Parts: sequence; structure tokens; C-alpha cells
Amino acid sequence: MIVKAYGAHAGDQPLESMDIARRAPGAHDVQIDIAFCGVCHSDIHQVRSEWAGTLYPCVPGHEIVGRVSAAGAHVSNFKPGDLVGIGCIINSCKHCQDCDAGLENYCDQMVGTYNGPTADAPGHTLGGYSQQIVVHERYVLRIRHPEEQLAAVAPLLCAGITTYSPLRHWKVGPGQKVGVVGIGGLGHMGIKLAHAMGAHVVAFTTSESKREAARALGAAEVVVSRNPGEMAAHARSLDFILNTVAAPHDLDPFFNLLKRDGSMALVGAPSSPHPSPQVFSLIMKRRSLAGSMIGGIPETQEMLDFCAEHGIVADIEMIRAEEINEAYERMLKGDVKYRFVIDNASLAV
Repeated sequence: MIVKAYGAHAGDQPLESMDIARRAPGAHDVQIDIAFCGVCHSDIHQVRSEWAGTLYPCVPGHEIVGRVSAAGAHVSNFKPGDLVGIGCIINSCKHCQDCDAGLENYCDQMVGTYNGPTADAPGHTLGGYSQQIVVHERYVLRIRHPEEQLAAVAPLLCAGITTYSPLRHWKVGPGQKVGVVGIGGLGHMGIKLAHAMGAHVVAFTTSESKREAARALGAAEVVVSRNPGEMAAHARSLDFILNTVAAPHDLDPFFNLLKRDGSMALVGAPSSPHPSPQVFSLIMKRRSLAGSMIGGIPETQEMLDFCAEHGIVADIEMIRAEEINEAYERMLKGDVKYRFVIDNASLAV
């Protein structure tokens, strides 16, 4: 089937309308009419070849929500009309230790929703800036939010799970003091989720103007990280730090905020490396520096259910598909609160 999409033919070219092919659903496939697709900062890195290995044409988008329009003969968990989502993963080996543990995101053969290998034309996966997608049922997620929240659910499929997974892995909850560095697409979700988990949340920003916004998201305290006095007031007080910043920056000032045995997990993916931290920042208090990448399918479903139960969605600005290039430029300037979402109905116009 030929469907409308938005993508780029080269890293130095703007995204534009194009026609792409989708396969007919196989026995275990689910066909989804895409209603909305979130816009992730990694879409920019990938489509502009800031990360190695971009394949063209590149149709980004891995924060996908919509309705099932067809299901293969052996699909038992989904039927036409169901509200569903697709995140960053559409395939994996299905039998390694990571896949067996429900951590498909760490499978060496994990296939991304776009720019991953596939037998379908053109030989690599094409993402959610499109009218339709066909995915094996294993990687389809059920959405239990009210339908009127569907657009704001879309960013949960990447920004939501990217922040939820480390918060759960490091057992964030009541009685803990947790820092969230950066108040953007990822950070605003980290604040909401850590607050819902019962933690005392301290938000860190370089912008004085974001204080009230961070409190509205659920932060109990807000620190301007460029203010040495404010930073010093929180020295050795945090159990865990979720660092969402996707630009290179000095990590040492944040290590000094961790208690003994505290950990900082990086989830932002900068296009160039962070400066190396001072080893003494780590060894003197047995602190840890870690990383975390999205989440597996079971944990992503758990995150969606948690968000539905607690009424959590992303703060979004809706755009039409033809506004995507302008949206990219605004994202690079930090001019969005906090996530763009494409109304995929605009692709048909």
C-alpha cells in the first residue's frame, strides 16, 4: 500500500511530502492508521546525519499513536478499532537474554522504528511521520488513556519510557530526593513521573524563567544550576539524578550533589561527548555514573498503564506535517513547551 509521509532525501535537505510503501499485514502483524506522532530531538540528529549511518529516504518518528485498522490471522491481542501505540522498537531477535527478559531495547539485533534494517522497501524502516504503519504484534502497545488525550500520549512512547525506565530501575519512590536536570521534552516527563512515584523532586535548569513551570510540573524545589549558591545548598543531598540534557556539559557539579552511593543516569544523547568527569567526584563517595536507553516492551506497557492511572500525559504543541522544518528549528532554540506532536491527518492534504 502506498501512503503519504514526510521525510528527507539527504541530511542537508528539508523534510518534504513523499509517498512510501507499506507491506500488507502478515499473520502476526498489526496495521495501524496513525493519528499523531511526537517529534523527538533524536529525529533531528538522525535525519540530518548528525549520528552516523542515516539511510535515505529518512522518514522519522517513533512516538506513534493511532487505531488498529487490520490484524493478521494469528493476532489475538488486538483488533480493529483498538487504540494502540508504537515506540522506538519494531523488531528484535526475540530469543537472546535481553529479549527473554523483556529488554528488547538492549538486544544487539533491535530494529528501530525508522532507519533500521528490514526486508520491506526501501530496505530500511520508515517511521511515524506517515499515515500508516505495519508492525509485528509483539511490539504493539495498548493505550488506556481517554481518546481525547491521544495526541498528548504520543510522546510517552519515547520521552515517557526514556525517563520512566531509569526511575524504576533505580527504585525511585517515597522518602527519596531526586534531581532532574533539564526541563525540556525529556525533563518535563521526568519531573511528572518522579513526582507521581512519590519522590521529592528537585529540578535543575539554566533558565531563571523556568522556575514556575517546573513547580507546576511537580518539582518541590527548582535550582538554577548557574547559581553556585543554589547548587551548594543541595550538596550531598540527592539519592538519584536523572540527567536529561542532550548537549555536552560539565557533569562534576551534579556529582557533588549526590549522597554516598548516589547515582546519576544519563538519558540525553548529545551529538558530541560530555567532558570527562573527575574521578575523585565518583570514588570519594562511591557514586555511580550510568546510562539508560528507552525501555523494553513490557516496561513500556507498564509505563503507559502507570501514566493512565495517574493521569499523566506530555505537555504538547500540535503542528501540521508541513510545519515540521520550522518545528525543528524551534526545537534547537528550546522554543517548545515541551513536545511537538504532528497531526497526521494533515498528511492527506
